[in-house]
Amino acid sequence: MRIRPAHRAELPLLQDIERAAGEPFRTLGMAAVADDDPPPLGMLDSYRRDGRCWTAAEEGTDLPVGYLIVDRVDGAAHIEQVSVTPAASRRGVGRALIGHAAAWAEGQGLAALTLTTFAEVPWNAPYYARLGFRTLAADELGEGLRSIRAQEAEHGLNRWPRVCMRAELPFRPGP
Repeated sequence: MRIRPAHRAELPLLQDIERAAGEPFRTLGMAAVADDDPPPLGMLDSYRRDGRCWTAAEEGTDLPVGYLIVDRVDGAAHIEQVSVTPAASRRGVGRALIGHAAAWAEGQGLAALTLTTFAEVPWNAPYYARLGFRTLAADELGEGLRSIRAQEAEHGLNRWPRVCMRAELPFRPGP
């Protein structure tokens, strides 16, 4: 697996990865999550141009099987989205992308990684906890994370329990 910056021509493929990664939510009765549109091409291209969009590409084919985009929020690198196609799941792709984002964040002088996620979805909060993230209490949220959570609530994601999580830098993802 090779982590590299996304190429403009493959941004539609990243949308396909997002759609495929959403499908398993149907099995949990979360069809609205599975049906959610991926980030628009313009948004993905903005992250790409700013150097904040990376792909995990298969050796030999160089085809992306996962991607990650990151923002700067409250002095941390906030993982806005990390998605892996189900065909490549359970192979360390997400962990490698998060590790790459952590190295980028350290180089930017940021203090931590943050993300928001579903608390009870096995490949969400429990997975991130295994990697070394911890759930933040409400009084630990900065203005940026509170704003993100409010936007998620407006989008209807609060139908299922959600949490904010944080991992301090330097970060070495667990197994």
